[in-house]
Amino acid sequence: MLNSRLAKIGALIVIAFTLIAIFAPLLAPYDPNEISLSGELEGPSSAHILGQDKLGRDILSRVIYGSRVSLIVGFTVVGISVIIGTLIGSFSGYKGGVYDMIIMRIIDILLSFPGILLAIAITGVMGPSLKNVIFALCILGWVGYARLVRGQVLSIREREYVLSAKALGAKDMYIVFRHILPNTLSPIIVTATFGIAGTILAESSLSFLGLGPQNVPTWGAMLNEGAKFLLFAPHVSIFPGIAIMLTILGFNFIGDGIRDYFDPKNRRSG
Repeated sequence: MLNSRLAKIGALIVIAFTLIAIFAPLLAPYDPNEISLSGELEGPSSAHILGQDKLGRDILSRVIYGSRVSLIVGFTVVGISVIIGTLIGSFSGYKGGVYDMIIMRIIDILLSFPGILLAIAITGVMGPSLKNVIFALCILGWVGYARLVRGQVLSIREREYVLSAKALGAKDMYIVFRHILPNTLSPIIVTATFGIAGTILAESSLSFLGLGPQNVPTWGAMLNEGAKFLLFAPHVSIFPGIAIMLTILGFNFIGDGIRDYFDPKNRRSG
C-alpha cells in the first residue's frame, strides 16, 4: 500500500515511536521524575544523552515517557471522533430531509468555534488532566468526519446496487453497514491519519499552556519548561520539539502515501 519512499519513512517513524511508548519502562535509563539538583540544566553527556532539565531530570527518559501521552491522546481522540462522526454522518446522509438539516445546522454551529480555543476553555474549566484533554479534543473532533461521511453517503446512496438492495426489501441498517460504509473507508482512513498528527499537535499546545496531564511528562510541558532557558540551555526544548516534529511528520507522510494509493489517477498510472 505504501509505495512512496516518504510513506515508508513515515511508517518507520510511527512504528518506532509506538514501540518506544509501549516499552518506555524498559527503554528509559532513569525514572522520568527523578530529581538531581546537582545536574541542573546540564547538557548532553555520557550519563544523560540528551541532558538534564532545570530539576536535573533526565530529558531522554522524559521524552520517552512523553511519547505515551501524545500517542494515547492521538489514537484515542481520533478513534472516538471517527466512530461518532461516521455514525452521525451516515445517518444524516442516508435519512436526509429534516434530520439532515438539523444535524448540519448543529455542525455549522460547532464549526463556528475555533477548535483549539474551545479546547483551552474546556480544559481550563474542567481542570488539566489526560481525560479532560481527550474530552475537549473530541468535542469538535467528530465534526469533520461527520461532514466527510455525509458527503460520501449522499453520493453512494443513489448508486444502482444500493437502490437494488432497497427494492429487494433490505433494511436500512443492513444497507448502510453492508453497502454504504465500506465504500467510505478510504477517505476516512486518509483523514484519520492526518487527524492523529493534528491531535498530537493540539495536545502538545494544551500541555505547553499547562492544561495537559500534570502527573506525567508531556512534550508540550517540556517545551514550556525549556522556553525560559533557550539562550543557555537550548537542549531542554530542542529534543521534545524534535520528537513532536518527527511524530507529526511520520503521520503526515503516511497520510500522503495512503491518499496517493487510493487516488484513481495514481492507480491507473501505476
